[in-house]
Amino acid sequence: MSELLSCGPETSPITVLLAHGAGAGMDSPFMQAIAEGLANQGWRVIRFEFPYMSRRRSSGHRRPPDKPETLLNSFRNQVNALSDRGPLVIGGKSMGGRIASLLADELFNDGRIRACICLGYPFHPLGQPHKLRTDHLQSMQTPTLIIQGERDAMGRRDEVEGYPLSDRIDLAWMPDGDHSFHPRKRSGRTESMNWELAVDVVDGFLSRPAGCTPTAPG
Repeated sequence: MSELLSCGPETSPITVLLAHGAGAGMDSPFMQAIAEGLANQGWRVIRFEFPYMSRRRSSGHRRPPDKPETLLNSFRNQVNALSDRGPLVIGGKSMGGRIASLLADELFNDGRIRACICLGYPFHPLGQPHKLRTDHLQSMQTPTLIIQGERDAMGRRDEVEGYPLSDRIDLAWMPDGDHSFHPRKRSGRTESMNWELAVDVVDGFLSRPAGCTPTAPG
C-alpha cells in the first residue's frame, strides 16, 4: 500500500480520501491546493497513489496507469484501511475521480462512504467526444459532486449539459477553466482563484452529507 499524505484536523467529522490523475501524483500543485484548502476549512484530507505512480516515484521512470481492475482494487484497499476513521467521502482528480465514481455505489450501498467528489471528470478521451464514460453516471445513487472547467477538453460545459446524468449528481463549473481549472488570462481570472472556488464548492457539498460543520482549523 502506498504512503499517504494527510492534512487537516483529526477531529474532522468527515475524512476525504482523494486519488490523483493519470499523469501527476498526489503531491501535484493541483492536489496540494485542493487538499490544503479543504484542510483550512476544517476537513481531514488523505491522499494516496495508485501502484503505477508509486513505482514511478521510486524508479524515476514514467509508467502508464495500471489496468482498471488494479486501480479499482487499489482504491478499495485504501477505503478498507480507513474503515475505522468514521464517515468517509471518496474522490479524486480526473482518472482518480472516475475510479472513485465507479466504486461509489458499491461502497455507498454498503454504508461505507457518504459521497463522491470528481475534480475534472474525464467524460471522454481527448479528441474523442463520442466515446463517453457516462454509463454509470446515468444511474448513480451516491450523492456526487463533479467540478468541471467550462472549457475542459474532456468535457466542455456545452457538451456535459446535454448528457443524461443522475439527479444525484451536482455539477459546478469553474469559469473559463481547463481540465485543471486553469483559465485564460483574458478571462480576468487566475488558476488560484478557480482552485479556491473549487475548495469553497467542495466545502459546501461536504457540509450537506455530513449533517454537521467542519472542525475549525488551528
